[in-house]
Parts: sequence; C-alpha cells; structure tokens
Amino acid sequence: MAAPTDAAPSPKLHTRLRLWEFADRYLFEPVDGLADLLLSVSRTNGSMNLVEQLPPRGPSTNPKVRIVFGVMGVLKLAAGSYCLVITDRDCVGSYMGHAVFKVTGLKVLPCHTASTAEQKKMDKEFSELLDAAERSIGLYFSYETNLTLTLQRLYDLGDKFKALPLWKQAEPRFLWNGYLLEPLIENKLDQYLLPVIQGNFQNIHAEVKSEKVNVTMIARRCTRRIGTRCWRRGADPEGNAANFVESEQIMQSKGFTASYVQVRGSMPFLWEQIVDLTYKPSFDVVRVEEAARVLERHFHDLQKRYGAVVAIDLVNSSGAEGRLYKRYEQSIEPILSEDIRFIHFDFHKICGHIHFERLSQLYDQIEDYLKKHKYFLLNDEGKKTEEQTGTVRTNCIDCLDRTNVTQSMVGRKILESQLQRLGVLGANDTISNYPAFDADYKVLWANHGDAISTQYSGTPALKGDFVRYGKRTTQGIFNDLWNALARYYLNNFADGTKQDTMDLIQGHYVSSVSRDIAVPGKPGPLESFRVALALVLCAAMFMMISLRQARNDLRHLGVALVWAVLCIGITQYVKKNGRKFCNRPRFFLSRN
Repeated sequence: MAAPTDAAPSPKLHTRLRLWEFADRYLFEPVDGLADLLLSVSRTNGSMNLVEQLPPRGPSTNPKVRIVFGVMGVLKLAAGSYCLVITDRDCVGSYMGHAVFKVTGLKVLPCHTASTAEQKKMDKEFSELLDAAERSIGLYFSYETNLTLTLQRLYDLGDKFKALPLWKQAEPRFLWNGYLLEPLIENKLDQYLLPVIQGNFQNIHAEVKSEKVNVTMIARRCTRRIGTRCWRRGADPEGNAANFVESEQIMQSKGFTASYVQVRGSMPFLWEQIVDLTYKPSFDVVRVEEAARVLERHFHDLQKRYGAVVAIDLVNSSGAEGRLYKRYEQSIEPILSEDIRFIHFDFHKICGHIHFERLSQLYDQIEDYLKKHKYFLLNDEGKKTEEQTGTVRTNCIDCLDRTNVTQSMVGRKILESQLQRLGVLGANDTISNYPAFDADYKVLWANHGDAISTQYSGTPALKGDFVRYGKRTTQGIFNDLWNALARYYLNNFADGTKQDTMDLIQGHYVSSVSRDIAVPGKPGPLESFRVALALVLCAAMFMMISLRQARNDLRHLGVALVWAVLCIGITQYVKKNGRKFCNRPRFFLSRN
C-alpha cells in the first residue's frame, strides 16, 4: 500500500484508558492526554461510536472502573459480540528506540444479551472458548512502531509509508488480531487500532572489547495456518505452512544496525498426523497428486518476500519421517535452481542426542550461500550498505527442537560475521571467547525456541539445554522426558479446544445468522477417555480382589476371568477407537 505524497503523521495510539462499565455500555476514556473523545461500545449489540463525555452518574449508578492499556479488537458472532481488552502489560525492551510491551492480562467483555435458551447455550459454548483466549500467550505490541515488518522491509518502504496508521502498515500474515480489528477499522477508530503479534521479543546488551553490542530477537508467528502441534501440520492448498515463524536477529554496535531473517515452517505439502492415543500417531500424506503444486506455491511466496531460499530438512531418512522426507524431496525437485536449494540433513543420525557440534557439517554446506546472500546493514548515517537477498528455511517434524538448535547455529555464524566486519571481533574471533556475551546469547536463542514451542506444542523446546548451555546435560535430558510426556497429554486431551479457540479468534470459523451456527457438542460419556480408564481400573481392581479370594474358593477364579476379559476388552476398544477418546476440534474445518 503506497502512502499519499502529502501524508501527515498518523495520530498516536492511546496508551492508557479508563474503562467504565455501565449497565448499557462500556466507555473507554483516554487518560494519556491524546484526545478528549471517549469510545462507547454497546453492551446490547456491540455497536461503537465516539462520545464527548461520560453519562450523568447518580446514586443509583455505580459503574465498575478499571485501567486498561488497549483494545485488542471485537469478535462478532451470531451468539453476540465480544470485546477483548488488554488489562495488563510488561515493558520487555525497545525496538529501534521504541518501547515494546508483552500482554500479561487479557479480558473478554461480552457485548450482547442472551435471552432464549438456545442463545444462552450458544453463549456458554463460546464463552468457554473465549476464556481460553484470555490465556493466549506470547502477544507483543508497540504503540509507536511496526513490529510486523522486518527492518529491511521497513527501510525499503520509506518514511511516507511509516506515516500511515500502524494498522495500515501491518503485514497481515503476522497481525495476530487482524480479524478482531475489522469492526474498529469499519468505524475509523485509528487511535484505538493496536496491532499485536504473537511470537517472542527479547533484547540483550553486552560489552565486547569496550564496544557496546545490543542484540534483539523477534519471532513473528504467521496466522494463516495457525494452530496446535498435531491439529495443524503441513500446508493448506494455498501453500501456507503450519507453524510458520519469521525470526529476525538485529544487532546494533558502533552506530551500525544489522539484521538477519530466517524462517521455519512445516513441510509445505498436504499431510496430517491425527492424534489417536498412540505416542507417535502415523503421518499421512493427503492428496499426493497436489504435493508439487502446493509446495511450488509456498516457495514462490517465499521468493517473492525473501529472495533466494535454501530449504534445510532435518527429519530422519528412514521410518515414518523418512516417508515425508522422500515426498518433500520428490516434490521440490522440479523447482530446484540457483535460487532454490534443498539440503537434507538427518539430524538424529548425524548428531544423535549429544553431538550437536556436528552441525558444523551442515554449516559447511550452506556457508557459500550465506556469504552470497548476506544480511541487511545500515551504516552509522542510517544508509543501507548491504541487503539480505535470500533466507534459510528450516524444518524438522514439529519445526521446534531440531529446528531451533539449527537456527541458533546459523544466527551465531551471521552475528560473528557482522561483528568481525565492524571490527568489534577480530578476523578469527568468535562469540565463545567472551563468556558473559556468549552465555547471554545462548539464553536469547533458548528463550526464543521455548516461546515458539510453547505456543505450538504447549511445552518448552526439547534439546533446549544445548542451545542454553552449549552442551547436553542430565537435567536437560530429564526435562526433555517430562516435556515429551506433557506434549503427549496436551496433544491428546487439551489441544482440540485450544485449536477451536485459535480458529475462532483468527476468523477461520465464522458464525453468522445465515448458517448453522450451533457449536458441535462435546463427546458423550462412552467416548470419554476418563470413563474408559476408570472402568479399566475398576475391572483390574475387582479382578485382583477375586484372585485373592480364589485362595479360599476356586469359584472366584471364574469371576476373576470375567473381570480380566472386561479389562482387556475395554483396553482393546479404546486402542482401536483411539481418535474418539481424544480432545478433537469441534468446529467443522477442512483438515487441509
């Protein structure tokens, strides 16, 4: 979107609001001195308008009052409208001189009245999902600058573009509340339109040879195929990959600013892994004949946005992962060129569980590519002297654990080359020679991986001890075991509801009065894993009791046998029908 030639600076966003909860409406009163008009939101139908003053308050009027820090947006459903507001925030650092905040408190305000029994039932269903939305993690925003675009992209768009309101500058792929902002955009409420990203934001500050070095890491999570680990795999028919994250590493020193961008994302063709109570559900490629077309769309989009691409595939060469690797390799082969390279690196076979230093073998294969396509660099006068013309796309199965270890290696090599170019490091110097800086940098990437992993899988990243400490530790191995078990539980018994919440917030499930908007019911008692488990345990307990009593009366052996058959039968039924016992998304959505 081009800015008009006479573009004036956009109005500043409200940073602090007093929320008045009246019986018929919510009133947002700016208390930051930026404007006198108040935003009024009806509690009956969610309609919005600006008013000049608060309504009269008498003895019978006792509105609840609180301070909020922004309006996240409005979700319009057939059941009614809901307004999401930021009730708490933490300043987590600065981005090019502008404060960046993390959302630490969210509140959903209902803006409707449920009168009929059907409406109340529907409202209860959606309210349960929106309660989960209040627990959304990894949300970041700035009142003053655009977090959705890389530094290079912002620089190329120029000052006129930056004069636009922040929501108009935002990259739709990374605008977490884009769908929620639509009602505010329709009402032209620019001062309330606060863009939010999901991902991660961190700063570290170090001193190397008396030179100050600041490093910032930003993760931007794409919303187009957003979801949970096992309910969003592969890509959709348009080529949008699951767990697609853009990671930007920014370095500032001696007045120079450098940026490097790399991405991660699920293997970009149609495949799925439906949970069924097994520890590792099988991988299934869907519509094999479309794999090459979908993959080509994905890489065409990457080229348009980042230039050249080297795709690093870290999955196993054999077994279930091997089948996906072979499909990936076959599908990408027709589009390989100077600008699209494919490297398969069997991480587990080469590095095992402890020899991650062997990643140097992978670096040897991409070193020429990294040097050719460089990084973005601004000199001490703010002029562009270098441009990044290609990116590294990394994936494993989840694009979490092996991926983060690999991306941290690439980020380290790029940072060292930048610091060597500026003379902060010597020609053969490395970050490892500066223990304090090295430790902070490892933690930066470990936290980066944990944040992305928690948003996708529900737990911190595995193998995080290597990223954090540079080696595998006994405690790290035990943490990985615990997190693996936690992932199993969440994948099977919690992520379906979480997936529904994400789809609702992103507008992937739209309820309207012109369609069947009933939320599918929850599984019945016979489909409940807890009921089945309780029956198995009861059967096992009665079997043991009968066996003990059989010492005095052999007839109890028959009773024990009956309980044993029941126990085995229920277990086999659960095993055969595992998918029925899992927490599945209830909204009707195409799997791909």
